[in-house]
Amino acid sequence: MIYPLLRNVMFRLDPETSHDLGLKTLDFLEMTGVLSLLKPRIAATPVRVMGLRFPNRLGLAAGLDKNADHIDALSKLGFGFIEVGTVTPRPQPGNAKPRLFRLAQAQAIINRMGFNNLGIDHLVEQIQVANRQCILGINIGKNIDTPVEKAVDDYLIGLNKAYSHADYIAINISSPNTPGLRDLQFGEALNALLAELKEAQQRLQREHARYVPLAVKVAPDLSSQEVEQLASAFAEYEMDAVIATNTTMSREAVAGLLHADEAGGLSGAPLTNASTEIVSQFRQALPNDMPIIAAGGIMSAEDALAKIDAGAALLQIYSGLIYQGPSLIKDIVESIEARKS
Repeated sequence: MIYPLLRNVMFRLDPETSHDLGLKTLDFLEMTGVLSLLKPRIAATPVRVMGLRFPNRLGLAAGLDKNADHIDALSKLGFGFIEVGTVTPRPQPGNAKPRLFRLAQAQAIINRMGFNNLGIDHLVEQIQVANRQCILGINIGKNIDTPVEKAVDDYLIGLNKAYSHADYIAINISSPNTPGLRDLQFGEALNALLAELKEAQQRLQREHARYVPLAVKVAPDLSSQEVEQLASAFAEYEMDAVIATNTTMSREAVAGLLHADEAGGLSGAPLTNASTEIVSQFRQALPNDMPIIAAGGIMSAEDALAKIDAGAALLQIYSGLIYQGPSLIKDIVESIEARKS
């Protein structure tokens, strides 16, 4: 009952202001110990994926905590894992404001943030002082002023700096808000990137005596042929997981609504079915032992179960958390466990 009232207040504010205020409030509750009193009782339902033991199948998607400034508070909400970023080698302000829009009638969000972040060095510093209580993924991308043909250089910087601090690393080649980034999902650009990343991963494994899995995040706006081609490349270069999906460029489900014509990626309820379909297609195309982390339009426990039915091993939420609140975490985890019993 508390969250709907809080959401009504927060939704009166500019979305980005509300985002920042919400995270600061969560930090305050964590620092004062109140969050520990309020946090839901979620039974451990461990699962092993990518060679890692996750406390439960539900994680927080990248984008909410871009700079790893709020790990301690977020980890107390009951997530089995948290993915921070997307982070770039150098700090960058992102796109001009306004760049975040709610389509409340459709339980949707459009963003064109543009990888606004304080850079990989800041993120690493924050992780080092955090007292995290769950699996941590670091999502890496390229700076906007780095030419696409040199993108691999940025990803290698991110991989090298993040490796010893992450449980897994996510490779974001699917954001619609960095010009040319989605081109990395195709052809020789994809093959070159994956080859370099795999070679670096193997070198870092020897240096650190520790294997950190690589997951590649893909777009929902893919044809069946493109899914097949991506799956083939991921298998060839032995990627460890696929994250499906990022936000969509489609506006079909929100046509005519206020803000529907804003540029950027659409997330939330309108993405649910398209994302689930991509998960299903990748499950059929990928090797059986390559897991899928499903993200996109998980607004309820039923949506979460549908993603698992489509072939997902793990789940991530973001927009669902904004619209439904932290109770969604408990609902999803308990629904997954109830199905098993």
